[in-house]
Order: sequence, then structure tokens, then C-alpha cells
Amino acid sequence: MTANTILSILAADYPVEKLSCYVSDDGGSLLVFEAVAEAANFANLWVPFCRKHDIEPRNPEPYFNQKRDPCKNKIHQDFVRDRRRVKREYDEYKIRINNLRDSIQRRSSAYNAQEEIKAVRQWNDIIGDESVKTLNIPKATWMADGTNWPGTWTIPAPGHSRGDHASIIKLLVSHAWHNMPLHPHNIATDPFPFPYVMLRPACDEPIKGGDSNSIDLTDVDVNLPMLAYISREKQPCHDHNQKAGAMNALLRASAIMSNAPFVINLDCDHYVYNSLAFREGISFMMDRGGNRICFVQFPQRFEGIDPSDRYANHNTFFFDVNMRALDGIQGPMYFGTGCLFRRTALYGFDPPQLKKRSGCCSCFFGHLKNAATSCSSTKVAPEEDQFLLIPKKFGNSNTLVGSIQLAEFQGRPLAYHPSVKNGRPAGALITPRGLLDGSTVAEAISVISCTYEDKTEWGQRIGWIYGCITEDVITGYRMHNRGWRSVYCVTKRDAFRGPAPINLTDRLHQVLPGATGSVEILFSRNNALLASPRMKILQRIAYLNTEIYPFTSIFLIVYCFLPAVCLFYGQFVVQRFSITSLIYLLVIALTICLLAILEIKWSGIDMEQWWRHEQFRFIGGTSSHFAAVLLGLLKVIAGIEISFNLTSKPAGDDAVNNRFADLYIIKWTSLMILPITIILTNLLGIATAVYRTVYSPVSQWSHLIGSVSFSCMVLAHFYPFAKGLMGRRGKTPTIVYIWSGLIASSVSLLWLAIKPSTGSNQTVLGFHFS
Repeated sequence: MTANTILSILAADYPVEKLSCYVSDDGGSLLVFEAVAEAANFANLWVPFCRKHDIEPRNPEPYFNQKRDPCKNKIHQDFVRDRRRVKREYDEYKIRINNLRDSIQRRSSAYNAQEEIKAVRQWNDIIGDESVKTLNIPKATWMADGTNWPGTWTIPAPGHSRGDHASIIKLLVSHAWHNMPLHPHNIATDPFPFPYVMLRPACDEPIKGGDSNSIDLTDVDVNLPMLAYISREKQPCHDHNQKAGAMNALLRASAIMSNAPFVINLDCDHYVYNSLAFREGISFMMDRGGNRICFVQFPQRFEGIDPSDRYANHNTFFFDVNMRALDGIQGPMYFGTGCLFRRTALYGFDPPQLKKRSGCCSCFFGHLKNAATSCSSTKVAPEEDQFLLIPKKFGNSNTLVGSIQLAEFQGRPLAYHPSVKNGRPAGALITPRGLLDGSTVAEAISVISCTYEDKTEWGQRIGWIYGCITEDVITGYRMHNRGWRSVYCVTKRDAFRGPAPINLTDRLHQVLPGATGSVEILFSRNNALLASPRMKILQRIAYLNTEIYPFTSIFLIVYCFLPAVCLFYGQFVVQRFSITSLIYLLVIALTICLLAILEIKWSGIDMEQWWRHEQFRFIGGTSSHFAAVLLGLLKVIAGIEISFNLTSKPAGDDAVNNRFADLYIIKWTSLMILPITIILTNLLGIATAVYRTVYSPVSQWSHLIGSVSFSCMVLAHFYPFAKGLMGRRGKTPTIVYIWSGLIASSVSLLWLAIKPSTGSNQTVLGFHFS
């Protein structure tokens, strides 16, 4: 998936000299690096092919698997021939990718055997004894050039494991550079003890191709954007802060190497579906007032989901209702992927053109609230003094500090209108980007070391924020809290796409970390109730809703159990209705229905999508959200750290015979216990009520139907969950039957123990309206 994501980015419709792709591999795996290298090699054919024939989407896997006619609207007569050639190359490319693991193992085994023979000979020469046949030497992982891989080895060794390895930066780019005249700055000389550069960044002038691989590229620019593989240094004695730490390391390295004013992050399993997505996002940043936009968030769109969307994987209610509504206030939240950032907003600066507050300066560096300023109501530090404070916040890299002001200037809108204040003059950025040299890359290596963030504000007020599972929500919250606004960019053609876990267990585990992080935020200083006056009141309420929604699971669980309890006791919740109570219930019901209709009509989603959302709200609320409340409180109160496994993604279409095979996989998880209990309790309650009515001297069928309807409504919400438990062809795991029997027996015994007597002292459950 990562390799195809890279191909879609490299093929995006954006100037190649202004686009750089950075791949972060926190595991430091040679397998990932060689997959990236294979992608870079295939990109020399794939990207020009996309440019020549205007291919969409520019990810080869979905493009070659699409059902529509690929020749539709194509004017080039040689398109069919080119497509067949590229498809053949892509099939070979996939074979090479799939065989990488075996080829690395074979290569490493051969090199290790040679090293062992060499070590044995040296040992025998030293001691003068030929009896030693083998020595216990580390089993290294070897690169194709015959050197040890500096990252994680297949058989971990000290200094070469997932949590203990050196920094790695490698650049890969178009073969077009091979045809250029040699220049001292064009070739990497590698005077350092660590590997860092393979090829150079993209050049500024178009490079026309020739007749390569039976494809005529005479009039096509074959130049590619810069592609960099980065793996930050890791040591066992340091806290690496998971994804947030990796993103901050990537932010610093990119500032040294390319320093683009805008940064977009994508998960490894998402890809560019709309080649114009980057241009559409940048247009918001460069428009009038765009200098106050901290990020442009694109909606997440998913593919490979079953047609009925059993577990609401599309999540259209969140992406097409909630986020669209926030776009009219201060902007949508940042939710982890598909987000275009302004670099200086990530650096912790305040937005420009804010109204002057008492004692605050209006210059760019004066807008540093927590990063590089010491403004007070009585004294304002000079700009030079504030600039001197920046290294204490950003670290001791002069190159990184010097890049900040340049990135801010490059990110300004063009001064094409008198209303654009502090705009960038036209033609100010026509100077070509300088070539990378060894000292620049060495500086990038230094800023991704383990100790660079020590005694700085990275992760505290700068970059992605540490200390919470949902670092994305906190990072976006901090920007809004400083007065920035964001934009929700819904393009006509989906900007990005990715797979979603359609399996029930994976879907529940996907929801759990986000809900747990919301509980953590509620009890932290990032609580929306403590927001600054710069955050609008409705935006604050929206963030507060994000923080407290897991706690609604408590009331939801009570609602799900209450109809069954009433059926056990033979009493309805409301024992006697009055005109007032009926009007009250009618008004509530009509309000809920009208609100649902308004949301459906305004957002454009259909009734089925809305109903799927309601069903999964019950399923997730009684499982993942309730577990998140317990786990979050444990971390807040007892300080118990919580770790979550990465959500597994569905296999590719060609990996299984059935496209939706993952939908029917049953993997037991403790999150299923409470929903199963609710289902069985309501079924037992219905059976008890029917039994009581049938064998009662005076059968009250109307009362039974009214009471049972509420339990049936609860069961209707849990229908996708029950269907998921059954799997396919009844292949339900034995553990499900065991738990179901134990829960049913426990509930039955509990009911028998608390069942009231039939005498005059019978307990009555109910609420009375006067």
C-alpha cells in the first residue's frame, strides 16, 4: 500500500520542483526502503504515462481494476498500446514487491555466510588452530550495495532493532538526472559514516523524454518530484512519542531539505484519488484572507466496503454533517490524515492580522504566544531579542531557525489586491531551489536524532502535541485556540481514498483509541472549557462535544437495558399516561425526527446511511465508547498507560477470491461482551413477557405489544452486530457460544433472584406524571 501511495503522490498534478514526498518509516525497515526504491523506479514509467494520457486515479492498483472503459475520452491513438505496456510493467513491479522479503533474506544469508567464513579464518589465523568451524556473529541485514542496513535487522541486534537504530535519510528521484552533465553538486560523495543520499532533487526545468520502454515520451516531462525516505533515530532510553514524534521529526527534516510553506500528511494506506487535490487545497491558503488559515482538511473517503456498509465505515454523518457544519464557524477539526498545513501554524505562531491586544506586538515574530516571545502588558521585547529566543524553543539548529522566516514569506498570498496586507510580490519565488549538498543532509540527520528535542518546546507548543492518543485533535485544537481558522475542502472528485476495516472486530478497535483520547482530553488542560477568548463559543462547544461523547455510552447502556427490565417485572416505565406526558413525549419524538430530516436534507446523505449511523452509534456506544471511558479514567486517575494495536486493513482484491471476505471473519474481543449481554437480555425479556401473557388468566396483548416494541427497537439497532457474530455459513467461533450461554444463564439467575413475589407487597417499577 505504501508504494502505491507514493506513486499517486509523485503523479499528482503539481509543479515537480515545488513538490517533495517524505516517507516516514518509524520501524527503520529495509523492506520498506526497498519497496520505496521499487516505487521510485516504476514511477519513471508510471508518472509520464499519467501525464501523457491524463490518467485518473493516479494509483495503478485502482486504475487497472476500475470497471469503466479506460479508453473513454482518450484522444491519443497509441493509448491502448501504452496502457498494455504499463500494465505489463506494473504486474512485474508487483511481483518484485511481493518477493522483496525473500530476496532480502537470501541476500542477507549469503553475505552473513561470507562474513562468518571470513571471521572463522581470521580467528584461526590468530590462534593458529583449524578446529574452529563456526562463530556466533550477529546476523546482519544487508543492502543491495553490500553494506549493512543501518536500521532494524531481520534478526534484531544491539543498535539494529525497532527501538534502537540510527537515523536514516535517503533520497530517490527520477532517472532524468542520469542524463544530465556531471556536476560536483549533482553526485553524492558520502564523506560521512552514515548513508544518506542516493540521487538529487527534481530540477526546475522540464526534461522531455524519448522513446523509452516502447512508449513515446518525446513531448512529456519525465522529471519527478523529490522522494525522501526518513527513519528517525531511536534509543531505548528515550520516549519517542509514537506518531506525533515521527511527524515532528519529519517536519524538521523537511524544513532543512525543502522548507515548503505548506505540508500535507497522508496515512500509508491512503492515496491521492484526485490529481488536482493539492492545487485545490493551496488555493484556499493563497486567496485573500488565506494567511489566517492554519490547515485545509479534506474528508476521508473509503473504498472496498460492502455495498450495505454494515458497520457505517463510510462515516458519512461525521464527514458530511458535522465537519460541514464546523466549516461555517471556525473550521473543521484535524482528524489525522488528508490535511494540508501551513508550516508556520505548526510552529506555534499566532495568525497575522489579529487585532492588537494590550502590549502585544503585531510583527510576525511578535505573534509567538508560547514559542518565541516574552511580550507583556508593559514591555515588548525587540524583534531581534525575540529572534534570539527562537533557538531555545526550536532547538540548536541554525538552519532550522533560519528557515522559519523564509517559510512564512513563501506562504503569504500574492499581493494582487489592495486588501491583501503583507502580501508576497509577484515573481518573488522565481529563483530555482538550490541543490542539496552533504552538509545540508547532515543537518537534517541531526534534527531527527533522539536528543534534539531535549529542553525545547517540540511536542509541547510546537508541532504535533505529545501526551495523548489523539494527537491530531489536540494539535488542531491548539491552532484554533491561538485564533487560526481552518477550511473543509470537499472536492467534486474525492481528494484522497483509502481502505477501511470492514470486519466487526477491527471496526470496534478502530473506534476505541479515538474515544479513549477524547476522555483524556476532557481531563487535561486542553479541555475546551479552558479555551482562550480567541476560540469562538460555538467552536468551543463543538470541541467539548468531541470530548464528552464517550460518556453518553452510560446513558445509552441504561436505555438498552431498561426495556428488558420492564419486561421482566411486567411493568412499563411510565405506568400511567396523562395528557401532559403524552404531549411531552410527542414533542420530543417530533423534534428528534425533524432534526434527523434536517440533517439528511442539508448534508445530502440518504436514509440508509443515516440509519447505519444510528445502528453503529448503539453498537459502538455500548462497546468501544464504554470501554474508552473505563480505560481513559484508569489512565487519568491511576496513571496506567494504555497501548493499542494498529487496526488491520482488508487484503487486496486479488489476494482473496471474495472481495468482502474480511466482512465475515470473526475474531473474539472483550468489546463484544456488553452488546451480547444487551441482546440476550432483551431476548429473554421478550420471551418472559410472552410467556406471562400467554399463561395469564387475563391476557393483555395490547400491553405486551407496547412493551415489546421498545425492546424490538433496541434489537433492531443491534442487528448488524448480531449478523456479524454469525459470520458466514454459521462459522461462529465456539467462544461466542460459551460467552452467550454464560451471560444468558447469569441474567436468568439474576432475574430469578430479584423477581418480586405475587403477594400484596409486590414492588412496582415506574414513573408517575402528575
